[in-house]
Amino acid sequence: MKMPGMQMPQATPSSSPQTQMNMPGMQPSASPNSQPAAEQKMNMPMPGASPSPGAAGGTKGMEGMPGMEPGATNGASPLVMSGNEMGVTVGGASEKNVMWIGQMASGTSWQPASTSMYMYDKIAGGWLLMLHYNLVIGINHQGGPRGVTKFESANWFMPMAFHKLGKGTLGLRGMFSAEPFTFPPGGSPLLFQTGETYKGRPLIDRQHPHDLWMELSAQYTLALGERGTWFTYFGYPGEPALGPPAFMHRASAFENPSAPLSHHLQDSTHISFGVLTTGFTYRWFKLEGSIFNGQEPDENRYNFEAHPWKSRSARFTFSPNNNWAMQVSYGFLKRPEAAEPATDIRRATASVQYNRPLKHGNWASAFIWGRNHTSSPGETHNLNGYTIESTVNFLDKDYLYTRLELVDKDELLRPEDRLRLGITQTHPAFRIGAFTFGGVRDIWDTKRISMAIGSDLTFYSTPAVLNPIYGNNPVSWKVFLRLRPAKMDMSSHGIHGSMGSMPEKKP
Repeated sequence: MKMPGMQMPQATPSSSPQTQMNMPGMQPSASPNSQPAAEQKMNMPMPGASPSPGAAGGTKGMEGMPGMEPGATNGASPLVMSGNEMGVTVGGASEKNVMWIGQMASGTSWQPASTSMYMYDKIAGGWLLMLHYNLVIGINHQGGPRGVTKFESANWFMPMAFHKLGKGTLGLRGMFSAEPFTFPPGGSPLLFQTGETYKGRPLIDRQHPHDLWMELSAQYTLALGERGTWFTYFGYPGEPALGPPAFMHRASAFENPSAPLSHHLQDSTHISFGVLTTGFTYRWFKLEGSIFNGQEPDENRYNFEAHPWKSRSARFTFSPNNNWAMQVSYGFLKRPEAAEPATDIRRATASVQYNRPLKHGNWASAFIWGRNHTSSPGETHNLNGYTIESTVNFLDKDYLYTRLELVDKDELLRPEDRLRLGITQTHPAFRIGAFTFGGVRDIWDTKRISMAIGSDLTFYSTPAVLNPIYGNNPVSWKVFLRLRPAKMDMSSHGIHGSMGSMPEKKP
Protein backbone atom coordinates (compact mmCIF):
# COMPACT_ATOMS: atom_id res chain seq x y z
CA MET A 1 0.00 0.00 0.00
CA LYS A 2 1.32 3.46 -0.79
CA MET A 3 0.86 6.62 1.21
CA PRO A 4 -0.51 9.49 -0.90
CA GLY A 5 2.13 11.80 -2.19
CA MET A 6 5.02 9.53 -1.21
CA GLN A 7 7.20 7.04 -3.04
CA MET A 8 7.00 3.81 -1.08
CA PRO A 9 9.77 1.27 -1.66
CA GLN A 10 8.90 -2.38 -1.23
CA ALA A 11 9.32 -4.03 2.14
CA THR A 12 12.13 -6.45 2.40
CA PRO A 13 11.59 -10.11 3.26
CA SER A 14 12.78 -9.40 6.76
CA SER A 15 9.77 -7.19 7.45
CA SER A 16 7.50 -8.67 10.08
CA PRO A 17 4.33 -10.11 8.53
CA GLN A 18 2.40 -9.21 11.66
CA THR A 19 3.13 -5.50 11.75
CA GLN A 20 0.68 -2.89 10.57
CA MET A 21 0.78 0.82 9.86
CA ASN A 22 -2.28 2.93 10.55
CA MET A 23 -3.18 4.23 7.11
CA PRO A 24 -6.09 6.28 5.84
CA GLY A 25 -9.01 3.98 5.23
CA MET A 26 -7.67 1.27 7.54
CA GLN A 27 -8.88 0.54 11.05
CA PRO A 28 -6.10 1.82 13.31
CA SER A 29 -4.84 -0.37 16.08
CA ALA A 30 -5.17 0.71 19.63
CA SER A 31 -2.34 2.58 21.27
CA PRO A 32 -1.88 4.29 24.62
CA ASN A 33 -2.86 7.55 22.94
CA SER A 34 -5.56 6.11 20.71
CA GLN A 35 -7.94 8.50 19.00
CA PRO A 36 -10.90 7.99 16.68
CA ALA A 37 -9.78 6.61 13.36
CA ALA A 38 -10.59 9.81 11.52
CA GLU A 39 -8.38 11.79 13.85
CA GLN A 40 -5.32 9.52 14.01
CA LYS A 41 -2.08 10.90 12.68
CA MET A 42 1.51 10.67 13.70
CA ASN A 43 2.83 13.69 15.58
CA MET A 44 6.55 13.30 15.26
CA PRO A 45 8.34 14.91 18.15
CA MET A 46 11.28 17.18 17.89
CA PRO A 47 13.83 15.69 20.04
CA GLY A 48 15.60 18.40 21.33
CA ALA A 49 17.19 15.73 19.47
CA SER A 50 19.10 13.16 21.25
CA PRO A 51 19.83 9.54 20.69
CA SER A 52 18.88 8.68 24.24
CA PRO A 53 17.29 5.27 24.65
CA GLY A 54 13.64 4.84 25.39
CA ALA A 55 12.74 2.19 27.86
CA ALA A 56 12.63 -0.98 25.85
CA GLY A 57 9.06 -0.56 24.79
CA GLY A 58 8.09 -0.05 28.39
CA THR A 59 7.06 3.55 28.09
CA LYS A 60 4.60 2.53 25.45
CA GLY A 61 3.14 -0.35 27.38
CA MET A 62 3.65 -2.30 24.17
CA GLU A 63 3.63 -5.81 25.49
CA GLY A 64 0.35 -7.53 24.79
CA MET A 65 -1.31 -4.42 23.28
CA PRO A 66 -2.81 -4.66 19.81
CA GLY A 67 -1.26 -2.45 17.19
CA MET A 68 1.90 -1.88 19.20
CA GLU A 69 4.13 -4.37 17.44
CA PRO A 70 6.51 -2.20 15.41
CA GLY A 71 7.93 -3.84 12.32
CA ALA A 72 11.09 -3.14 10.39
CA THR A 73 10.48 -0.80 7.46
CA ASN A 74 13.73 -1.56 5.69
CA GLY A 75 15.78 -4.72 5.98
CA ALA A 76 18.80 -3.07 7.61
CA SER A 77 17.19 0.21 8.73
CA PRO A 78 16.49 0.64 12.45
CA LEU A 79 13.31 2.66 11.77
CA VAL A 80 9.94 1.31 12.94
CA MET A 81 6.51 2.88 12.87
CA SER A 82 3.42 1.97 14.88
CA GLY A 83 0.22 3.97 14.98
CA ASN A 84 1.11 7.47 16.12
CA GLU A 85 4.70 6.60 16.98
CA MET A 86 8.09 6.49 15.31
CA GLY A 87 11.02 4.67 16.82
CA VAL A 88 14.40 3.03 16.40
CA THR A 89 14.93 -0.64 17.13
CA VAL A 90 17.68 -1.64 19.53
CA GLY A 91 19.81 -3.97 17.42
CA GLY A 92 18.07 -6.96 15.92
CA ALA A 93 17.28 -8.93 19.08
CA SER A 94 13.63 -7.90 19.27
CA GLU A 95 11.36 -5.68 17.25
CA LYS A 96 9.57 -4.82 20.50
CA ASN A 97 12.67 -3.24 22.05
CA VAL A 98 12.40 0.26 20.64
CA MET A 99 13.77 3.72 21.44
CA TRP A 100 10.88 6.08 20.76
CA ILE A 101 12.05 9.21 19.01
CA GLY A 102 9.50 11.41 20.73
CA GLN A 103 11.09 10.51 24.05
CA MET A 104 14.58 11.57 23.02
CA ALA A 105 15.73 14.93 24.36
CA SER A 106 19.07 16.65 24.93
CA GLY A 107 22.00 14.47 25.95
CA THR A 108 20.50 11.27 27.34
CA SER A 109 17.49 12.92 29.00
CA TRP A 110 13.88 11.86 28.45
CA GLN A 111 10.84 13.94 27.67
CA PRO A 112 7.23 12.75 27.09
CA ALA A 113 7.16 10.35 24.15
CA SER A 114 4.16 12.14 22.60
CA THR A 115 6.19 15.35 22.09
CA SER A 116 5.84 16.92 18.64
CA MET A 117 8.83 16.84 16.29
CA TYR A 118 9.96 19.36 13.69
CA MET A 119 12.56 17.75 11.46
CA TYR A 120 13.37 15.99 8.20
CA ASP A 121 14.10 12.28 7.93
CA LYS A 122 15.67 10.02 5.33
CA ILE A 123 16.54 6.33 5.07
CA ALA A 124 19.89 5.81 3.34
CA GLY A 125 21.03 2.22 3.20
CA GLY A 126 21.00 0.97 6.77
CA TRP A 127 20.97 4.48 8.25
CA LEU A 128 18.10 6.58 9.53
CA LEU A 129 19.13 10.22 9.04
CA MET A 130 17.42 13.21 10.63
CA LEU A 131 17.90 16.96 10.62
CA HIS A 132 16.41 19.60 12.89
CA TYR A 133 17.13 23.32 12.95
CA ASN A 134 15.63 26.39 14.58
CA LEU A 135 16.34 29.97 13.56
CA VAL A 136 14.92 32.96 15.47
CA ILE A 137 15.74 36.49 14.33
CA GLY A 138 14.29 39.71 15.70
CA ILE A 139 14.43 42.71 18.03
CA ASN A 140 15.16 42.28 21.73
CA HIS A 141 14.24 45.17 24.04
CA GLN A 142 15.11 44.99 27.74
CA GLY A 143 13.53 47.71 29.89
CA GLY A 144 14.76 49.89 32.74
CA PRO A 145 18.06 51.74 33.22
CA ARG A 146 20.09 48.59 32.56
CA GLY A 147 18.09 47.58 29.52
CA VAL A 148 19.09 47.98 25.87
CA THR A 149 17.57 47.19 22.47
CA LYS A 150 19.42 44.88 20.08
CA PHE A 151 18.85 43.08 16.79
CA GLU A 152 19.94 39.44 17.17
CA SER A 153 19.44 35.80 16.22
CA ALA A 154 19.25 32.66 18.36
CA ASN A 155 19.80 29.49 16.33
CA TRP A 156 20.95 25.86 16.28
CA PHE A 157 21.29 23.02 13.78
CA MET A 158 21.15 19.33 14.69
CA PRO A 159 21.93 16.41 12.36
CA MET A 160 21.35 12.88 13.73
CA ALA A 161 21.89 9.33 12.51
CA PHE A 162 20.96 5.84 13.72
CA HIS A 163 22.37 2.53 12.50
CA LYS A 164 22.26 -1.08 13.66
CA LEU A 165 25.72 -2.15 14.81
CA GLY A 166 26.34 -5.68 16.01
CA LYS A 167 23.68 -6.58 18.55
CA GLY A 168 22.91 -2.96 19.33
CA THR A 169 22.16 0.42 17.76
CA LEU A 170 24.57 3.29 17.22
CA GLY A 171 23.31 6.87 17.48
CA LEU A 172 25.32 9.88 16.33
CA ARG A 173 24.43 13.52 16.82
CA GLY A 174 25.90 16.92 16.15
CA MET A 175 24.63 20.28 17.30
CA PHE A 176 25.97 23.61 16.08
CA SER A 177 25.11 27.26 16.61
CA ALA A 178 25.99 30.49 14.80
CA GLU A 179 25.23 32.55 17.92
CA PRO A 180 28.89 33.55 18.36
CA PHE A 181 28.32 35.56 15.17
CA THR A 182 24.63 36.51 15.54
CA PHE A 183 24.50 37.60 19.21
CA PRO A 184 25.60 41.13 20.16
CA PRO A 185 29.06 41.38 21.76
CA GLY A 186 28.81 40.18 25.33
CA GLY A 187 25.68 38.15 24.70
CA SER A 188 21.95 38.60 24.28
CA PRO A 189 20.48 41.27 26.60
CA LEU A 190 18.40 39.60 29.35
CA LEU A 191 17.63 41.43 32.58
CA PHE A 192 18.75 39.66 35.77
CA GLN A 193 20.57 36.89 33.90
CA THR A 194 24.01 35.86 35.20
CA GLY A 195 26.63 33.24 34.39
CA GLU A 196 29.95 32.95 32.52
CA THR A 197 32.21 35.88 31.58
CA TYR A 198 32.97 38.42 28.88
CA LYS A 199 36.40 40.09 28.65
CA GLY A 200 37.26 38.61 32.03
CA ARG A 201 34.26 40.08 33.86
CA PRO A 202 31.15 38.19 34.99
CA LEU A 203 28.21 38.49 32.61
CA ILE A 204 25.28 40.35 34.17
CA ASP A 205 22.00 41.10 32.39
CA ARG A 206 23.23 39.08 29.42
CA GLN A 207 22.73 35.54 28.13
CA HIS A 208 25.98 34.17 26.73
CA PRO A 209 25.98 32.77 23.18
CA HIS A 210 26.18 29.02 22.71
CA ASP A 211 29.39 27.58 21.36
CA LEU A 212 29.81 26.92 17.66
CA TRP A 213 30.24 23.25 18.65
CA MET A 214 27.35 22.52 21.00
CA GLU A 215 27.47 18.74 20.76
CA LEU A 216 29.38 15.98 19.00
CA SER A 217 28.26 12.70 20.52
CA ALA A 218 27.93 8.97 19.99
CA GLN A 219 25.72 6.54 21.87
CA TYR A 220 25.60 2.77 21.72
CA THR A 221 22.51 0.98 23.02
CA LEU A 222 22.26 -2.76 23.61
CA ALA A 223 19.03 -4.65 24.23
CA LEU A 224 18.64 -6.56 27.49
CA GLY A 225 15.72 -8.81 26.68
CA GLU A 226 12.55 -7.19 25.36
CA ARG A 227 12.09 -4.60 28.09
CA GLY A 228 15.53 -3.31 29.02
CA THR A 229 18.59 -1.64 27.54
CA TRP A 230 22.11 -0.79 28.54
CA PHE A 231 23.67 2.27 26.91
CA THR A 232 26.90 4.23 26.83
CA TYR A 233 27.11 7.86 25.67
CA PHE A 234 30.24 9.87 24.88
CA GLY A 235 30.19 13.56 24.02
CA TYR A 236 32.92 16.03 23.23
CA PRO A 237 31.13 18.28 23.77
CA GLY A 238 28.06 16.63 25.24
CA GLU A 239 25.58 16.74 28.10
CA PRO A 240 25.87 14.78 31.37
CA ALA A 241 23.00 13.13 33.22
CA LEU A 242 22.08 16.20 35.25
CA GLY A 243 18.89 18.23 35.19
CA PRO A 244 15.91 18.31 32.85
CA PRO A 245 16.29 18.49 29.05
CA ALA A 246 18.06 21.72 28.08
CA PHE A 247 15.62 24.61 27.64
CA MET A 248 15.80 24.80 23.84
CA HIS A 249 14.78 21.13 23.63
CA ARG A 250 11.82 21.21 26.02
CA ALA A 251 8.42 21.09 24.37
CA SER A 252 7.14 23.50 27.02
CA ALA A 253 9.62 26.11 25.74
CA PHE A 254 9.76 25.38 21.99
CA GLU A 255 8.35 28.81 21.05
CA ASN A 256 10.14 30.92 23.68
CA PRO A 257 13.39 32.38 22.24
CA SER A 258 14.83 33.37 25.66
CA ALA A 259 16.83 31.34 28.14
CA PRO A 260 15.36 30.91 31.65
CA LEU A 261 16.88 32.99 34.43
CA SER A 262 17.21 29.67 36.30
CA HIS A 263 19.39 28.21 33.53
CA HIS A 264 22.54 28.09 35.69
CA LEU A 265 20.70 26.32 38.49
CA GLN A 266 18.99 23.70 36.32
CA ASP A 267 20.40 22.77 32.90
CA SER A 268 23.56 24.80 32.26
CA THR A 269 25.76 21.68 31.86
CA HIS A 270 24.31 20.90 28.42
CA ILE A 271 27.62 21.94 26.79
CA SER A 272 30.44 20.09 28.55
CA PHE A 273 33.72 19.40 26.76
CA GLY A 274 34.09 15.81 27.84
CA VAL A 275 31.22 13.57 29.02
CA LEU A 276 30.91 9.83 29.56
CA THR A 277 27.49 8.51 30.62
CA THR A 278 26.29 4.96 31.08
CA GLY A 279 23.07 3.51 32.43
CA PHE A 280 20.13 1.18 32.11
CA THR A 281 16.49 1.44 31.16
CA TYR A 282 13.72 -0.96 32.13
CA ARG A 283 10.20 -0.30 30.91
CA TRP A 284 9.28 3.09 32.44
CA PHE A 285 12.51 3.64 34.35
CA LYS A 286 15.94 4.99 33.54
CA LEU A 287 19.00 5.16 35.83
CA GLU A 288 22.25 6.70 34.62
CA GLY A 289 25.47 8.27 35.83
CA SER A 290 28.13 10.52 34.30
CA ILE A 291 31.68 11.67 34.76
CA PHE A 292 32.46 14.89 32.93
CA ASN A 293 34.32 18.16 32.69
CA GLY A 294 32.21 20.50 34.80
CA GLN A 295 33.91 23.75 33.79
CA GLU A 296 31.70 26.03 31.74
CA PRO A 297 32.86 26.92 28.21
CA ASP A 298 35.32 29.79 28.06
CA GLU A 299 34.91 33.05 26.13
CA ASN A 300 36.38 31.51 22.98
CA ARG A 301 33.22 30.10 21.40
CA TYR A 302 34.94 28.34 18.48
CA ASN A 303 37.48 26.07 20.17
CA PHE A 304 37.59 22.64 21.81
CA GLU A 305 38.54 22.72 25.48
CA ALA A 306 40.42 20.20 27.59
CA HIS A 307 40.02 20.12 31.37
CA PRO A 308 40.11 17.32 33.95
CA TRP A 309 36.95 15.23 34.23
CA LYS A 310 36.46 15.81 37.97
CA SER A 311 32.67 16.33 37.99
CA ARG A 312 30.06 13.62 38.35
CA SER A 313 26.29 13.22 38.38
CA ALA A 314 23.45 10.72 38.58
CA ARG A 315 19.86 10.88 37.35
CA PHE A 316 16.72 8.78 37.77
CA THR A 317 13.84 9.23 35.30
CA PHE A 318 10.32 7.82 35.41
CA SER A 319 8.05 7.94 32.35
CA PRO A 320 4.88 5.96 33.12
CA ASN A 321 3.19 6.63 29.76
CA ASN A 322 3.51 8.67 26.56
CA ASN A 323 2.50 11.97 28.15
CA TRP A 324 4.62 12.18 31.31
CA ALA A 325 8.33 12.33 32.16
CA MET A 326 9.75 12.98 35.64
CA GLN A 327 13.35 13.14 36.81
CA VAL A 328 15.49 13.80 39.85
CA SER A 329 19.24 14.31 39.59
CA TYR A 330 22.25 15.32 41.61
CA GLY A 331 25.67 16.48 40.50
CA PHE A 332 28.99 17.69 41.84
CA LEU A 333 30.54 20.39 39.65
CA LYS A 334 34.24 20.97 40.25
CA ARG A 335 35.07 24.66 39.87
CA PRO A 336 32.62 25.39 37.03
CA GLU A 337 32.81 29.20 37.01
CA ALA A 338 35.83 31.01 35.59
CA ALA A 339 34.98 34.07 37.71
CA GLU A 340 35.00 31.96 40.91
CA PRO A 341 37.85 29.47 40.37
CA ALA A 342 37.82 28.23 44.00
CA THR A 343 34.07 27.52 44.13
CA ASP A 344 32.50 24.08 43.77
CA ILE A 345 28.78 23.52 43.17
CA ARG A 346 26.54 20.71 44.33
CA ARG A 347 23.42 20.82 42.18
CA ALA A 348 20.11 19.07 42.81
CA THR A 349 17.24 19.19 40.33
CA ALA A 350 13.75 17.77 39.90
CA SER A 351 11.29 18.22 37.06
CA VAL A 352 7.89 17.06 35.81
CA GLN A 353 7.01 17.33 32.12
CA TYR A 354 3.57 16.78 30.63
CA ASN A 355 2.63 16.69 26.96
CA ARG A 356 -0.81 16.16 25.44
CA PRO A 357 -1.47 15.95 21.69
CA LEU A 358 -4.65 17.79 20.69
CA LYS A 359 -6.88 17.32 17.66
CA HIS A 360 -5.40 20.39 15.96
CA GLY A 361 -2.35 21.08 18.10
CA ASN A 362 -0.49 20.19 21.26
CA TRP A 363 -0.15 21.25 24.89
CA ALA A 364 3.17 20.93 26.74
CA SER A 365 4.02 22.02 30.27
CA ALA A 366 6.86 21.61 32.74
CA PHE A 367 7.68 22.37 36.35
CA ILE A 368 11.40 22.52 37.14
CA TRP A 369 13.31 23.08 40.36
CA GLY A 370 17.05 23.49 40.63
CA ARG A 371 19.28 24.23 43.62
CA ASN A 372 22.95 25.19 43.71
CA HIS A 373 24.85 24.69 46.94
CA THR A 374 28.09 26.60 46.41
CA SER A 375 31.12 26.20 48.59
CA SER A 376 34.40 28.11 48.61
CA PRO A 377 36.92 28.70 51.40
CA GLY A 378 35.01 30.28 54.29
CA GLU A 379 31.76 30.79 52.37
CA THR A 380 28.70 28.75 51.35
CA HIS A 381 25.46 29.73 49.59
CA ASN A 382 22.21 28.05 48.63
CA LEU A 383 20.37 29.30 45.57
CA ASN A 384 17.02 27.98 44.30
CA GLY A 385 15.28 28.39 40.97
CA TYR A 386 11.64 27.51 40.23
CA THR A 387 10.33 27.47 36.67
CA ILE A 388 6.86 26.82 35.28
CA GLU A 389 6.55 26.69 31.49
CA SER A 390 3.62 25.97 29.21
CA THR A 391 3.03 26.15 25.46
CA VAL A 392 -0.26 25.39 23.75
CA ASN A 393 -0.55 24.94 19.98
CA PHE A 394 -4.15 25.29 18.75
CA LEU A 395 -5.88 25.51 15.37
CA ASP A 396 -2.61 24.05 13.95
CA LYS A 397 -0.96 27.44 13.31
CA ASP A 398 -1.33 29.35 16.59
CA TYR A 399 0.73 29.16 19.79
CA LEU A 400 0.52 30.77 23.22
CA TYR A 401 3.34 30.35 25.73
CA THR A 402 4.30 31.44 29.21
CA ARG A 403 7.25 31.08 31.56
CA LEU A 404 6.94 31.97 35.25
CA GLU A 405 10.10 32.02 37.35
CA LEU A 406 11.29 32.69 40.86
CA VAL A 407 15.07 32.52 41.12
CA ASP A 408 17.77 33.48 43.62
CA LYS A 409 20.62 35.57 42.21
CA ASP A 410 23.84 36.46 44.06
CA GLU A 411 25.94 37.78 41.16
CA LEU A 412 23.85 40.77 40.07
CA LEU A 413 26.00 43.49 41.65
CA ARG A 414 29.49 44.53 40.69
CA PRO A 415 31.68 46.29 43.31
CA GLU A 416 30.60 49.72 42.07
CA ASP A 417 26.94 48.69 42.36
CA ARG A 418 27.37 47.47 45.93
CA LEU A 419 29.10 50.73 46.82
CA ARG A 420 26.26 52.76 45.30
CA LEU A 421 23.62 50.80 47.22
CA GLY A 422 25.61 50.71 50.46
CA ILE A 423 25.84 46.88 50.48
CA THR A 424 28.95 45.39 52.09
CA GLN A 425 28.30 41.69 51.35
CA THR A 426 30.40 40.19 48.56
CA HIS A 427 27.54 38.05 47.23
CA PRO A 428 24.21 39.50 48.34
CA ALA A 429 21.34 37.25 47.19
CA PHE A 430 18.02 38.51 45.80
CA ARG A 431 14.80 36.66 44.89
CA ILE A 432 13.83 37.72 41.34
CA GLY A 433 10.52 37.03 39.64
CA ALA A 434 10.23 36.95 35.84
CA PHE A 435 6.86 36.40 34.13
CA THR A 436 6.77 36.00 30.35
CA PHE A 437 3.66 35.84 28.14
CA GLY A 438 3.92 35.42 24.37
CA GLY A 439 2.29 34.26 21.18
CA VAL A 440 3.37 32.92 17.79
CA ARG A 441 1.52 32.32 14.53
CA ASP A 442 2.69 30.28 11.55
CA ILE A 443 2.43 32.53 8.49
CA TRP A 444 4.04 30.31 5.85
CA ASP A 445 4.09 26.52 5.74
CA THR A 446 5.23 24.55 2.70
CA LYS A 447 4.94 21.16 4.45
CA ARG A 448 8.75 21.24 4.57
CA ILE A 449 9.51 24.66 6.06
CA SER A 450 7.51 26.63 8.60
CA MET A 451 7.89 30.37 9.15
CA ALA A 452 6.20 32.16 12.04
CA ILE A 453 6.01 35.60 13.60
CA GLY A 454 5.96 36.01 17.36
CA SER A 455 6.25 38.41 20.27
CA ASP A 456 6.32 38.35 24.06
CA LEU A 457 6.33 40.56 27.14
CA THR A 458 8.24 39.94 30.38
CA PHE A 459 7.39 41.55 33.72
CA TYR A 460 9.61 41.39 36.81
CA SER A 461 9.32 41.45 40.58
CA THR A 462 12.42 42.60 42.48
CA PRO A 463 13.43 43.73 45.97
CA ALA A 464 13.04 47.49 46.36
CA VAL A 465 16.75 47.83 47.16
CA LEU A 466 17.52 47.18 43.46
CA ASN A 467 15.26 49.96 42.14
CA PRO A 468 18.05 52.57 41.87
CA ILE A 469 19.83 50.27 39.41
CA TYR A 470 16.99 48.46 37.61
CA GLY A 471 14.20 51.01 37.97
CA ASN A 472 10.65 50.43 39.16
CA ASN A 473 8.87 47.56 37.40
CA PRO A 474 10.95 47.21 34.21
CA VAL A 475 9.24 45.52 31.25
CA SER A 476 11.01 43.72 28.40
CA TRP A 477 9.69 42.62 25.00
CA LYS A 478 10.72 40.74 21.88
CA VAL A 479 9.42 40.64 18.30
CA PHE A 480 10.81 37.88 16.09
CA LEU A 481 10.55 35.61 13.07
CA ARG A 482 11.01 31.87 13.56
CA LEU A 483 12.09 29.40 10.82
CA ARG A 484 12.22 25.60 11.22
CA PRO A 485 11.09 22.38 9.49
CA ALA A 486 7.35 21.82 9.35
CA LYS A 487 5.78 19.60 11.96
CA MET A 488 6.04 15.94 10.99
CA ASP A 489 2.87 13.90 10.85
CA MET A 490 1.46 10.87 9.10
CA SER A 491 -1.84 11.54 7.35
CA SER A 492 -3.47 11.11 3.95
CA HIS A 493 -1.00 13.69 2.66
CA GLY A 494 2.13 11.71 3.61
CA ILE A 495 4.88 12.51 6.07
CA HIS A 496 5.51 16.22 6.22
CA GLY A 497 9.12 17.26 6.19
CA SER A 498 10.35 13.89 4.94
CA MET A 499 13.63 14.03 3.05
CA GLY A 500 13.13 10.54 1.73
CA SER A 501 10.53 7.86 1.25
CA MET A 502 9.02 5.57 3.84
CA PRO A 503 9.05 1.90 2.87
CA GLU A 504 5.77 0.14 2.34
CA LYS A 505 4.58 -2.42 4.86
CA LYS A 506 3.03 -5.57 3.45
CA PRO A 507 0.26 -7.36 5.33
